[in-house]
Amino acid sequence: MFRRKYQTYCDRLVQDTPFLTSNGRLSEQQVDKIILQLNRFYPQILTNKEAEKFRNPKTSLRVRLCDLLTHLQRKGERDCQEFYRALYINAQHLYSSLPSRKAMSPMFFLACFSVAAGLAFLIYYCSPDPRVLRGARRVIGFSPIIIGKHVSHYLLAYLEKGFKEP
Repeated sequence: MFRRKYQTYCDRLVQDTPFLTSNGRLSEQQVDKIILQLNRFYPQILTNKEAEKFRNPKTSLRVRLCDLLTHLQRKGERDCQEFYRALYINAQHLYSSLPSRKAMSPMFFLACFSVAAGLAFLIYYCSPDPRVLRGARRVIGFSPIIIGKHVSHYLLAYLEKGFKEP
């Protein structure tokens, strides 16, 4: 499932809600910090009364979190965006593993692989000179940062095979 370019923060929140509300994802302290951040920095998003409601320890954490996410979705795009900002600040590990963020990773991989394959073909077909291989090795040697360690090894092996004398 690929993320659409025009996906709004409210759409993302709908997609991420089951993940966020599953047991054990967010601790009570993290939820409280998110609520307090939204209340203190953006009182127009969460008033004091709303913040107290969402921090009520008599209600289960899951119910409070579901209510908070529903409330933010009803309020609009900016409020959902601020929730994601608060989530990033208070639970970075969870933010990076959200379904809406992971949906883009296959596209990123395909884009990087396409660039690497294009470079390999360009180098192979444009210059059969062995000196080009040394330059290509230098460029592609640094590519694990960009395209990943495993892909660069295959690319280097392909280049070395293509430039050997018969």
